[in-house]
Amino acid sequence: MNDFWTHWYFHIPNYVLALIMYVMLGRLVLGLFVPENWDNYIWRSFKAITDPAVRVIRYVTPTVLSHPVVLIFGVLWIMALRLGYLVLLINLGLSPLGGAA
Repeated sequence: MNDFWTHWYFHIPNYVLALIMYVMLGRLVLGLFVPENWDNYIWRSFKAITDPAVRVIRYVTPTVLSHPVVLIFGVLWIMALRLGYLVLLINLGLSPLGGAA
């Protein structure tokens, strides 16, 4: 039995959130070396993937914070969201880790 498809409701959202989180980290690190309006295709794809999440995070964080700090908070919020989703599934007994017996 393929565990991925058995627990697709956990793996697919987790992978999407992990993708956004790691691309946000990449954007943060690359942003230390390049200007914000750089026209490189990798930079544009980093921004295209993370901009929707950054807009949401910018909405819930104080406006006094700079853009790199918002990216750091974004990584932390997404980590918390992934952990919270796992805890929810464990409590519902739907987790791939086993959950309640």
